[in-house]
Amino acid sequence: MTDDAAAPGRSWVYIVDDELAVRRSVGFMLKTSGYLVDAFESGEAFLAAAARLAPGCVLLDVRLAGMDGLAVQEAMRGRGIALPVIVFTGHGDVGLAVRAMKGGAVDFLEKPFEKAAVIAAIEQALRIGSSRAQLDALAAAAQARLNILSPREHDVLAGLVEGQSNKVIAYDLGISPRTVEIHRANVMAKLAVGSLSEALRIAFTARMGGLAEGG
Repeated sequence: MTDDAAAPGRSWVYIVDDELAVRRSVGFMLKTSGYLVDAFESGEAFLAAAARLAPGCVLLDVRLAGMDGLAVQEAMRGRGIALPVIVFTGHGDVGLAVRAMKGGAVDFLEKPFEKAAVIAAIEQALRIGSSRAQLDALAAAAQARLNILSPREHDVLAGLVEGQSNKVIAYDLGISPRTVEIHRANVMAKLAVGSLSEALRIAFTARMGGLAEGG
């Protein structure tokens, strides 16, 4: 795995299936198509390693012994594991496929599947994963800029993100409008921005608005 990981321009695909024959056949097909492959015999084994895995995508059997594919998806969301997921379903598992898609899967493949369909689904998932990774990187950079603000400056900026006026922010925080203006000026100085819209853009990029709504 170490040697392959250094190869440029190759993407990781993680197979999670409790059937050895599937892991071997799909793994061989993907390796010969130029992908890097790691396979797991259970959802539990995959989740144990997921936090350390390189970016890529997951081929996940929805019917697994032990923790099933839907439970694996839920655990991934709970742990913040953003790898895009393609689920494998058996014939007649349309209901499970729909539930998997609602749970965040980017596509589903019905067994038995053709190589072209698998490759097309993987390429689409990798494009989605790349976009997510870029968004996450931008959010992290924006959050790093916000980290220099004091707790009170964060509070004032959160109010501005929600579209509140200085007077409303002052009332909510139990301070004077003049103090809000001072904190607002400090926010803009620390963020090195020339307008409120620029400060708000940084806050939105860092997903501060969603955090504020969450408490």
